[in-house]
This record gives sequence, C-alpha cells and structure tokens, in this order.
Amino acid sequence: MTQDTGRIERLLAIMAKLRDPDGGCPWDLEQTYASIAPYTIEEAYEVADAIERGDMDDLKDELGDLLLQVVFHAQMAEEEGNFGFRDVVDAICEKMIRRHPHVFGDEGERSAGEVEGRWEEIKALEKAAKGKRAESILDDVPRALPALVRAIKLQNRAARVGFDWPDTTQVIEKLNEEMLEVSEELAKGGDHDRLEDEMGDLLFVYANLARHLKVDPETALRRANAKFRRRFGRIEQKLAAAGKRPEESTLEEMDALWDEAKEEERQI
Repeated sequence: MTQDTGRIERLLAIMAKLRDPDGGCPWDLEQTYASIAPYTIEEAYEVADAIERGDMDDLKDELGDLLLQVVFHAQMAEEEGNFGFRDVVDAICEKMIRRHPHVFGDEGERSAGEVEGRWEEIKALEKAAKGKRAESILDDVPRALPALVRAIKLQNRAARVGFDWPDTTQVIEKLNEEMLEVSEELAKGGDHDRLEDEMGDLLFVYANLARHLKVDPETALRRANAKFRRRFGRIEQKLAAAGKRPEESTLEEMDALWDEAKEEERQI
C-alpha cells in the first residue's frame, strides 16, 4: 500500500466510523443523499471562492471538504449495497480513459484532429450503452445547476444544432426588447408572476449575451459582488471615521462616498 493510498484508506475509515451506529456521530448518522447534497454544492462554491481569492491554504482545506462530500455519499451508497468509494474511483478512471482516446487510444485515435467533437459523441455512446435514450439534446443538462450556469449550457446545446443568433447585435436587440417588456409590465401594475416571467426572460438574454462575448456570467457576477462588497465596505469605514453608521446617513451621503471609493480604486 502506498503512502497516498494509506491516506485515502484513513479518510474512508474515519467516514465509516462517523456513520457507525455503534458509537458514531448522531448528526452524520441521520444524513441522507438529499440532506447532504446542499453541502456538496456549497463546498464546490467554496473551492471556487478560494481559487478566485488566490488563497492556496484555503484551497487545500476546501478541496479536502469537497473530497469528504464524495466519501460521504459513497459511504452511504456502500451501506445500502449499491457501490463504494473504490467503485467511484474505478468509474471515473475508466471514463477519463474512454473519453480521451486522443491521449490513451491507439495511434490513429491519438492523431491530430481526433479531439474535436469526440467528447459529446463518446458521452452519447455511453448513454446508449446504458439504455438511456434522450428525447431532447437538452435532457442531460442538470436541473440542479445554478440558474445562470444552466442557462449557458442550454444555450450552448441549442447552438450546436444551429439555434443561435449569428452575432451579438441580435442579442442586444433582444435584450432591449426584453427590457421594454419589463417596463410595460410595470406600467400595467406589476403582477408578481408576470414580472417574474419577464425578469427571467431578461436574465436569460443577459446570459446569452455573456456567452456570445465569451464571458462567464457567474464569474462576472462574482466579481461584481466582490466589487460591491469592497466599495460598500469603504462607505462603512468612512462613515465610522465620522462617527456615523449607514442607517444614520442619507442616500446622498452614501452615494458621494461610493463615488469616492470608485475613484480610490482607479488610482491604485
């Protein structure tokens, strides 16, 4: 057994002990796939956050937390007699080899030009081998993805078969059209369900514009969130220096401080 294998075995043993009805952790014992799933998603986002911040110490810790999620789900599956962690590892190893014939295949498969288009083709063959027949090319876009991520994936799938605007001009025109529809709905009195529909359409087109510009909307929005947090933090600092809190200030005062924070960033 290699040292690395020993470390994995130690982690598996810890997870098994936590789930042991005889002396295990009560919280871990009561968990299910469904109850753990939100934590799995959260840990993936925390990995992304550490990467975005460039914090390698945090990234190490967050990758460990994400690995624990895989081990947790595999432990529950093993208890049910479905599969175990080693089956998960075997499955992903086989999949990576199968989906990279340009790396692991014979001389012909490794030749130049074999990569393009093969990934989706191999995925389709895998599904067929499992007896899964998709009624739509959109069927395998997971519903649980964050909405912006799923919008991009849906749009990319449709674009592969030619259902796409040829350039950004038409996307911007559609964006203006959707903005007008939101305004018209507001003018009618703003029925909540209708406004939700119109806002959804607007956000979907914003995602499409980002796709056409080759900008990841999730990354762009995270950057905007960070910028807002940073600048609002400066407002709080400046108000505190004056002995005030935001709730004791006027919008005009905070707007002026916001502009100061923007100008400070430009000068850095």
